[in-house]
Amino acid sequence: MFFFFFFFDNEKKLQDKQIELHYLSKTISYGIEKNDGNEFFDSYGVLEKQNSKDESDNEFKESDFKRLISEKIRKTIYGEKYSNIVFLAGAGASVVGGNPNYGKTVKMIADDIFKKLHDTDKLYTLEELAEMCRYKDGNILGSTVSESSGSLALDTSFNLEDFLSVLFHFRPYVSENDKTTFNNTIQKILELIKENTNYSYDSKVLKHGALLKFLSDLSGKDGNKFSVITTNYDVLIEEAASENNFVIFDGFNFTPLPKFDSNMFEWNLVKEVQNINTREVEYKEKTFNLVKIHGSLTWEKRDNGDIVRKNRHDITDTDKMVMVFPSSDKFAQSYQEPYFELFTKFQELIKRPNTLLISSGFSFADDHISKMITQALKNNSSLKLLVTDFNIDPNRQWDEEEKKYTEIKEGQSQYNKNWSELVHLMDEGYPISFLKATMNSDLVDYLSGRYLNDKD
Repeated sequence: MFFFFFFFDNEKKLQDKQIELHYLSKTISYGIEKNDGNEFFDSYGVLEKQNSKDESDNEFKESDFKRLISEKIRKTIYGEKYSNIVFLAGAGASVVGGNPNYGKTVKMIADDIFKKLHDTDKLYTLEELAEMCRYKDGNILGSTVSESSGSLALDTSFNLEDFLSVLFHFRPYVSENDKTTFNNTIQKILELIKENTNYSYDSKVLKHGALLKFLSDLSGKDGNKFSVITTNYDVLIEEAASENNFVIFDGFNFTPLPKFDSNMFEWNLVKEVQNINTREVEYKEKTFNLVKIHGSLTWEKRDNGDIVRKNRHDITDTDKMVMVFPSSDKFAQSYQEPYFELFTKFQELIKRPNTLLISSGFSFADDHISKMITQALKNNSSLKLLVTDFNIDPNRQWDEEEKKYTEIKEGQSQYNKNWSELVHLMDEGYPISFLKATMNSDLVDYLSGRYLNDKD
């Protein structure tokens, strides 16, 4: 719980407040009363507007609240000159509030797989697969029926990642009679994962283009490329880059059928500028590194071992997809080609001096990536981290019926130990701050300082 960051004189008053955290750093925190969106707080109590000659203007408003937070973000972003800008985009970066076509969660994907396998009699259902490989002894159904279908649904504790790991390990031991149907079912599951993560860029609802412009301006010129690291398979960043005339260095060469070559990250685009006295070069603007550490919908592994980039619609064979599918084996998979080179690049980037790392929609549930970041913070004294997400207090759970927060305790399955580690490091003095903002709502507004000029 983050309540200890709010320092009220009256403890009873603190207990009565259900404060949703919007910004957190070692020195200050800001929040809004969850049951009353018009009551704003900082670490010391209720926020009130300074006395004004116009009494009608004394009410502390949401615009004032956002302005205060923006001032803190401004100091983080522009408080010093960074030579290296890194942006980490997790699954939440593809989410659009209220739009089911973007940013599907693992649970949503699992529910879709469950339904689709039930719709055909040519494949095994998830229950049948679970029984075959003895995953939870085949007991994966919930005790209640689905509101949408009126039929049985997956238990809320069902973990798609763990289940797929069990399936992959069980695959060599399937009997010959069952092998064809078993493999076809796995292929169908992977196809459905691909379908559920295959989004198309729409600048009317997505702000990836605005983010790229901001990162480009922040990085400056003279070949100082910023880097986007993403765990997502989708091509939203690539399509936003194309629409806004950016050049991407994604670890593939520039041949007609681009082939993976990790050395490409080290290159830049320049042209010679003829001068009377000197021979100068001019760097191409609007270039950046794109490091897709879990693979991509557009990557395919050929029979000769080469990894090539193709149109996503031209890749149909799931066995040739270069994607780290959700499973508990993600750590082991990261040591295979090309993931090892991509993770190595990510590590190298966050170890550079004067680095600003901004995360968006990354929950820090992935131990492998989280430990890379925490180790970099401990070993790179010039690394600053700004964590942004729709919920920056994940170890508290909101009870809609009770209208209050309940604490998720260490040892419970929902407990995010990596997030707690970040808060602990922040409390020890490491340069970490947290901002409640999402990629496709108000993140760019906060980063660019738009709220600093709002008058309403």
